[in-house]
Amino acid sequence: MVLETFSQSRIDTQGAEINVRTAGKGPPLLLLHGYPQTMAMWHKIAPRLAEHFSVVLTDLRGYGDSSTPPGGARHENYSKRAMAKDQVEVMTALGHDRFFVAGHDRGARVTHRMALDHADRVAKAAVLDIAPTLTMYERTDMAFAAAYYHWFFLIQPADLPERMIGADPDFYLEKKIGAWSKVDGCFSPGALAEYKRCFGKPETIHATCEDYRAAASIDLDHDRADLNLKVACPLLVLWGEKGVVGRSYDVLEVWRARATDVRGGPVPSGHFLPEEAPEETLTALLAFFNA
Repeated sequence: MVLETFSQSRIDTQGAEINVRTAGKGPPLLLLHGYPQTMAMWHKIAPRLAEHFSVVLTDLRGYGDSSTPPGGARHENYSKRAMAKDQVEVMTALGHDRFFVAGHDRGARVTHRMALDHADRVAKAAVLDIAPTLTMYERTDMAFAAAYYHWFFLIQPADLPERMIGADPDFYLEKKIGAWSKVDGCFSPGALAEYKRCFGKPETIHATCEDYRAAASIDLDHDRADLNLKVACPLLVLWGEKGVVGRSYDVLEVWRARATDVRGGPVPSGHFLPEEAPEETLTALLAFFNA
């Protein structure tokens, strides 16, 4: 069991039911996970963040123990706009009008959209190991497609990827996270068990495919419509120095095209910063959010 010291609840939003854990006192800090994980990915650093902040951990809609609403004709129910709205409604329900947010992977894409759509609510934001979605699709080449093959596999029409992943979801999950991590033994048995328990559900496999289908369609429409709109709050950008993002982009440069106040740098890890390099990730987050 991980995060057992955090109180658990469920909060209804307009579009989903979100699984939530909370702990700590101080300024509110929302933590968002990525694919194919759950809030458990923060377990190495969340208790220590809770010494400084009122930490809110959630499972994104479609993931973990949150609900899995239908995707919609254009996958609009898994747009980052819809997923960000969930999280803002969670923070409202908890009494947090203005808050900090840090997101990894898919959660970082939700964080980016949240900072644009709800600029009055987000005081500071951190995105871990991503470049902007539109940038990544527009700069696609053979090297990117090979490294990010799942971006093109998961967006295939239902239920091709669902059936293939569902044939052995534990195998798929282990291969997926294993290929992207660069630190042996970084995944604790408790966290890995949580990932497998949640990801193995057919409705979760489908919902997470819908997340990626939205990213390749309606999310790009939203991003193109907002090309002249920049993230206004301070933005921390971290990436794994052994991962794909840092090799593929001038990470700070691509984010400075999307935000007005950008700082950050690499962390000695692969893709899964909070689990591969928890001390360095914690130090960077504390320095940023406490400043």
